[in-house]
Amino acid sequence: MSKTPAKTLSSGLDPYISPFRVDGTSRFHLRSQKTNEKGGLDKDKAEKILEANRKRLSDFQEKLYAQDRWSLLLIFQGMDAAGKDSVVKHIFDGVNPQGCEVTSFKQPTSLELNHDFMWRCAVALPQRGRIGIFNRSYYEECLVTRVHPELLHQEKLPPKLITKNIWRERFEDISAFERYLGRNGTVILKFFLNVSKKEQRQRFLERLEDPAKNWKFSMNDITEREFWNRYQAVYQDIVRHTASLRAPWYVVPADHKWFARVVIGSVIVTTLEKLDLHFPRVDKASQQEFRQVREALENEGKGGSKRAAAKVAHRAAAAG
Repeated sequence: MSKTPAKTLSSGLDPYISPFRVDGTSRFHLRSQKTNEKGGLDKDKAEKILEANRKRLSDFQEKLYAQDRWSLLLIFQGMDAAGKDSVVKHIFDGVNPQGCEVTSFKQPTSLELNHDFMWRCAVALPQRGRIGIFNRSYYEECLVTRVHPELLHQEKLPPKLITKNIWRERFEDISAFERYLGRNGTVILKFFLNVSKKEQRQRFLERLEDPAKNWKFSMNDITEREFWNRYQAVYQDIVRHTASLRAPWYVVPADHKWFARVVIGSVIVTTLEKLDLHFPRVDKASQQEFRQVREALENEGKGGSKRAAAKVAHRAAAAG
């Protein structure tokens, strides 16, 4: 009698993943991507999925850490007020912080400008067994510097290297870098939080009206908003040239934060599921040692001689 195969996470969560995955196998157009998608969910249903994904992520993260073979790199890109910070906060709520590290990349420092454009991100890559979260990334050096070409000169590149091909060359370098990381056990997931200009406006107004959110607002946000169309065009180009099967982009509808969290959380847990994570198995020799030490500890608890217990433990250790 054949057994019905167990339903995987991937099959159950696929409606919130596949429509937003871009892996370079087809032509990508940013304008065709809806920013207000809800995936047929309401907030209550979404919260149940989000909570289930948190529990799954906590379990997978513990195994990832214990197995110490794979690492996971999550890259978040998006316009100002797209919701990058809140996504990380809500999805990773309850996950052991020992195994995760968030790095936010802001305007480059003088030290960072004295290195290649990917250096500051390379030194922040996650160790094996860890999850690294990049709030913005090396993609900024193909984005902001392209919208504002004058910033490229601050990177101190030899003038003859700044040609009309520099963006194509950077895309090639990034793709090679991500391919290298993948071949060395780092799984890369890239998320573009696709928010509408109308929704960004509303979020800016909320930051201005709510005293608890005033600190999030910057006049520079308004300045950059004037370049909205240019940013959208450059983001489209970035996704087109750097999406791959090994390091896909997920263009996440971000007008509804609760749905964005469903999409991103679902992508992360289904990816981790495919890694076949498990706790390290103990070999027979170690199991024998454990039995001897357990016997020693139990004898001690029953009033047995501490010296005898220690002797058994020492013998077990010597055998190892």
